[in-house]
Amino acid sequence: MTTTSTRTPADGLSATAARHLLLNMTPNGSLGQDGENLFVVRRGEGPYLEDADGRRHIDGLSGLYCCQLGYSYAPEFAEAAERQLRELCFSPLWSSSAHPTAIELAERLARIAPEGVEATFFSGGGAEAVETAWKIARRYHALRGEPGRTKAISRRGAYHGLTIGALSLTDDPGLREPYGPGAIDTSFVSNTNRFRLSPAYADDEVYSAHLLAELEAAVLAEGPETIAMLIAEPVQNRGGCITPPEGYWPGLRALADRYGFLLVADEVITAFGRLGEWFGGDLYGSRPDIITVAKGITAGYAPMGATMVGDRVVEVINQPGAVLNHGYTFAGHPLSAAIALRSLEIMERDRILENVRGHQDHLATRMNALADLSIVGDVRGAGFFYALELVGDLDGGGFSDRARADLVAGLIPRRLREAGLLARVYNRAAPLVQIAPPLISDRQLLDRIADILAETLAEASARL
Repeated sequence: MTTTSTRTPADGLSATAARHLLLNMTPNGSLGQDGENLFVVRRGEGPYLEDADGRRHIDGLSGLYCCQLGYSYAPEFAEAAERQLRELCFSPLWSSSAHPTAIELAERLARIAPEGVEATFFSGGGAEAVETAWKIARRYHALRGEPGRTKAISRRGAYHGLTIGALSLTDDPGLREPYGPGAIDTSFVSNTNRFRLSPAYADDEVYSAHLLAELEAAVLAEGPETIAMLIAEPVQNRGGCITPPEGYWPGLRALADRYGFLLVADEVITAFGRLGEWFGGDLYGSRPDIITVAKGITAGYAPMGATMVGDRVVEVINQPGAVLNHGYTFAGHPLSAAIALRSLEIMERDRILENVRGHQDHLATRMNALADLSIVGDVRGAGFFYALELVGDLDGGGFSDRARADLVAGLIPRRLREAGLLARVYNRAAPLVQIAPPLISDRQLLDRIADILAETLAEASARL
């Protein structure tokens, strides 16, 4: 008798992964003995990803906010990588040594950076960039004769990375508590999410004044002379694409100047076109002292992070005799730098920022229309970066345990995947659906994303 195997091409990979691969931010023990709950991606093309069984999906998250250019530029990046590797495979930015590709990239970043930001310290990713920002801030204050500035301010719900220093700036007890006390003494103030707040805060001037007054009170309570820096994203990712009210970032700048701490813009997600600008903070008048970037700097084709530093900070940390005793072996790796340069070149040549600007209003219209569905409580975002906050079956908009399990953890992510859309579905205190499509997306693709979201959430609404 002949038997036919029902195993798919993904099954072998999934089983091997379950035995040997520890995934990031994952309950690895829940994957199953044979990795039956693992999604295996095999290849990409344009804005699409193909899984190990050959099914095609719209990458509605740009590979976790990294793949700004999608997946069709591989030949160009391969050519840039081969050219670099034939010339120089590795040389560290260490002990008075550098290499031409990192120098060229630093100069290129200075040309597109906000005014007054001219220098870059490279790293391997976003968390390292944030750690670097903290150490530069501490060094800056110490060199100015203020070593007592040892505290930071971050915002509630913020995520700034998982290394032990960056984790201290991340407001998520589930992530922090397993590792004990934070390495940095951090105070958390409100983010800029207006959903569920008083209607009075619909007025930008009123809301900004409220937030800035809270921040100033926190600074005074901690002692202004103890605060080294405040870190914030132009649009906060955690909590769902939370945009700021007009006047908020200029107000942060004014408070930083008044009390002497540094203002750090975490642009790991929002830089390099996500909001239609090289740096998302430019939309909101951010004027930071330090900018952290990663993800889109290489369009996902290689790992890289960077901390971009304003002139007045550089003047202090570069004073004669001062040593910036901080570094990473692979910071500014020649291969990653070459790929970052090619990514910036492609973005300019193919007018990627213009594509976002040309389609962002249409995407906003399609996303805002989803607010008509009963399960959608709020729609927020900018550029190609949007979130829907879901409301449930309880008074006040919360979800019962059953509704959360059936809809947020069950039906919604399953239906999105079945329809061929990779989106992020948060199943935490504020259930969310988030998209961040590749910046090459055209109107037809954006419409398809919106249609899938509408169909899925309409079904979920009917089941509430």
